[in-house]
Amino acid sequence: CTHSTSFFHQHWHCRFSLLEDHCNWCQPEQYIEMLLRSAVQSGRSFVVRSKAITVSKPASSFLLNSSSKAYSVAEANNDSCNLARYFSDTTKKSLTQLIKELRASTGAPMVECKKALTAEGVEGDIEKAADWLRQHGSAKASLKVSGRDASEGLVGLLLSPDSDKASIVKVSSETDFASRSSAFAGLVEDVARASLSLTGGANDGSIDVSGDEFLNTSVGGDIKKGLTVKASLDEAILAIRENLQLSEVKSLVVEDSGEAIFAGYVHGRVPDSTISGTAAAVVEITRTGEKGDVSKDEMQDAGKKLAMHVVAARPTYLSPETVPEDVVEKERAILMEQMTDSGKPANIVEKIIDGRMRKFYEGICLTEQAHMVEEGNPKVSKVLSEMGLKVTRFESTSVQ
Repeated sequence: CTHSTSFFHQHWHCRFSLLEDHCNWCQPEQYIEMLLRSAVQSGRSFVVRSKAITVSKPASSFLLNSSSKAYSVAEANNDSCNLARYFSDTTKKSLTQLIKELRASTGAPMVECKKALTAEGVEGDIEKAADWLRQHGSAKASLKVSGRDASEGLVGLLLSPDSDKASIVKVSSETDFASRSSAFAGLVEDVARASLSLTGGANDGSIDVSGDEFLNTSVGGDIKKGLTVKASLDEAILAIRENLQLSEVKSLVVEDSGEAIFAGYVHGRVPDSTISGTAAAVVEITRTGEKGDVSKDEMQDAGKKLAMHVVAARPTYLSPETVPEDVVEKERAILMEQMTDSGKPANIVEKIIDGRMRKFYEGICLTEQAHMVEEGNPKVSKVLSEMGLKVTRFESTSVQ
C-alpha cells in the first residue's frame, strides 16, 4: 500500500465492508496486510478468516486471499491486544439482507417481513420469521381481503403414477393477474397433491374443502414436507394479498383397478405449472375385452383425446341412461307442446319426438356426441367400441 500508516491508523477501526464501499484509496485486503505487518513487528500471531479459507499467519510472514471480500480478524494468542473487537464478522447477514431473503421466500410485504424478523423470540431467524408470518401476517391479510369477489383463478389436474387415482381442483382469485403468478400456481399444485392422497366422500369424489381433515392434510412434495393445505393457502394469501378460495376439490379412484385407468387434459396451461390451467377434464377408460388386450399407452392416448373433447364440448351427462328422469320428462313435454298444432298423426309425432330426443342427448351426453378430436368426428361411443374401450366416468371444471 502506498498510503501512509498514519492514514491507516485513522481508519483501521472501520468495518472492512464499509471500507470497500467508501474508501477510494485502498482495497480491504491492503488494510488487512498493513494491520498484520504492524502486528508482526510486535511478534504476535494472528488468524485471518474468510468465507472460503482459514489461513494461520505466523509472526514472520503472512498470505492474503485476495479473492475474498468478507473478513474477520481474531488474535491467535492470549495477549492484551484483541483486534476482534475492531473488526466484526461481515459474513453475518444484515437486517436488510434478511428482509430481502424472507420476502423472496414468502412474498410478504417488506414491512411485514421486518416485523417478523424483529419480533420477540425470532431474533433474525428466517424459519422462525416465516412461522411468525403464517401465524400473524396471513391472519391479518385474510381479514382484510375476506368478502371480496373471487371470480378468476386456475384449475388443476393431477394423476397418480399408475393412473388409478386422480384429483381435479379449482382455486379462485380476485384477478386474472394474481392467478398467473407462480405463488398461485404453487397453491393449486399443493391442493391437487393433498387431495390425491385422500378419497372423496361423495359419489362424485367431492371433498369438503372447509373441513379440518382436508385443511390439515399435508401437501406433500420433497420441498414442502409437513406443510398443510391451510398453511399453503395462508402463505399464498399473504404473498398475493387477495381473497383466495378453494372452490372445488375432487379425488377419484378407479372402480376396476385391473382394467381401468384415468386420463386427463389441461387446457390453457400457465408457464409456472405443469398441471394448472384455465380448464381441465379427466375421464375413466376401461377395457371391454372385445378387442384383445389393449395396452395402457393406447388407453392413455384415447383417454387424453376424449378429455380434450370434454373440455371443448362440455357434456353434462355420461350417457342417455344417466340423465335424470325428471330432465327427460321435462324435455319430452316441451317437444310434445311444440307438436300440438302440427296436425300430424300420433305415431308420426312420436317418431319426430324420438328423433329430437336423440338430438337432445347428443348435446348433453358424452357417449352420444360427435368426437371433436378424431378425424371425421365419429360418435364417441363408436370410436371407443372399435378400440375395445368404454368410458365409465368423467369430470371437468373451468375458471368460467
